[in-house]
Amino acid sequence: MALYLAADIGGTFTDFVVFDGDTGELDAFKVFTTYPDRSLGLLEGLDRALSRRGATMDDVAAFAHGSTVATNVLVEMRGARCGLITTKGFRDLLELRRQKRPHLYDVQADKPEPLVPRRLRLEVEERVAFDGSVVVPLAEDQVAEAVERLVAEGVEAVAVMYLNSYADPAHERRTKEIALALHPGLHVYTSAEVVPEFREFERLSTTVVNAFVGPPIRLYLDSLRRELGRRGWTGTPLVMKGDGGVAAPDEASAVAVATVGSGPAAGVRGALLAAAELGEARDLITFDMGGTSTDVSLVLAGEPLLTEQRQVGGWPMKGRAVDVESIGAGGGSVAWVDSGGLLRVGPRSVGSDPGPASYGRGGTLPTITDANVVLGRLETLLGGEYALRADLAEAAVRRHVAGPLGLGVVEAAEGILAVATAQMEQAMRLMTVARGYDPRDFTLVTFGGAGALHGTAVARSLGIPRVIVPENSGVL
Repeated sequence: MALYLAADIGGTFTDFVVFDGDTGELDAFKVFTTYPDRSLGLLEGLDRALSRRGATMDDVAAFAHGSTVATNVLVEMRGARCGLITTKGFRDLLELRRQKRPHLYDVQADKPEPLVPRRLRLEVEERVAFDGSVVVPLAEDQVAEAVERLVAEGVEAVAVMYLNSYADPAHERRTKEIALALHPGLHVYTSAEVVPEFREFERLSTTVVNAFVGPPIRLYLDSLRRELGRRGWTGTPLVMKGDGGVAAPDEASAVAVATVGSGPAAGVRGALLAAAELGEARDLITFDMGGTSTDVSLVLAGEPLLTEQRQVGGWPMKGRAVDVESIGAGGGSVAWVDSGGLLRVGPRSVGSDPGPASYGRGGTLPTITDANVVLGRLETLLGGEYALRADLAEAAVRRHVAGPLGLGVVEAAEGILAVATAQMEQAMRLMTVARGYDPRDFTLVTFGGAGALHGTAVARSLGIPRVIVPENSGVL
């Protein structure tokens, strides 16, 4: 027996697909994502995958997985506590960003909160010229002092970005050596390792994002490798990257930013294959709605749209990847009423623990899933394996939305879905209309655990004439 396993760790569910190379049979299922160690849910699903086939780890020919962990960490702002060491005079570059505004005519538009607060952004004396020549030697005593100060502040990860280090990374390398000599358990990421390219702000932003998502990625990859080893598997698990390629765990841990969007990238590839079976693989909008986020991308003339720079959570990241627009609107996104009395949805998600109120796992906050349950659009999960509690969903919607707004429960649930649909529609407009494409010229391919529930509403709003829901769309 030769089994090929694929898994995707999402914010709410971990998806599995098992292909039997001998019989050609395909098996697909989901398990709850586990917190804080997401690899536990992955291993639970792995054991289930083998037991369903009567197999052992010796029968596994290959194992690969994508993950929305890095994307969800950014969307929900739940990453590592980070510090920054940078060239003297560049402490505020992370906050100054560039002059370009996200909304051209809105001079009061808020910028995202820096992933590293100002008190944790420290400067050291050093300077490398554009040609790599050293203008000011590295002040190693200042580096040691900065590291000790950051550790005393409870920092888990340190980003290092010096001016023009792409031309000569020696100062960044030395800084990392000093930091690890003082505190071997510290996570240190240098811009020369993450993205050795010019343009200082983008390089800084990418390195900081890498430090923000790196420790959570390393946590579950290290646990995964240990557990696979205990189960007797000697192979190397492959981790999908945002460009559609794969990496070994060590590489994925060191340059964790490359895994941002890996799950959505896999979905885009799968959508292209599914549409090709129907002869409609030229111009597609892919709509991937999971438990935590919704991801939108394009296929143009049969090829996924790629980018050399992308943004998640308002932070730019350099590096080739499938171009995806992600928003915090998934099945587990929380509906709430702001201080002005307006109904909002997301970006906060309840994940799988405690999950939406209707899961009956202790959750009390109303979510998109709960709104669907109230309206009778959803009764069970996981192919009927998991029954949902309509009474708990109604109670959550009544207490947190209907009551404050003076609405009935059904009206409130409809309002939640209307707001969520508007947010998804806006993401789709950013991928199409804002780039000069007419969404009416595309076919929508909808997938993810909640995609089929919401894809047609978004398509109707934008005038998209055709929607494809692939078989096994929840694990595409």
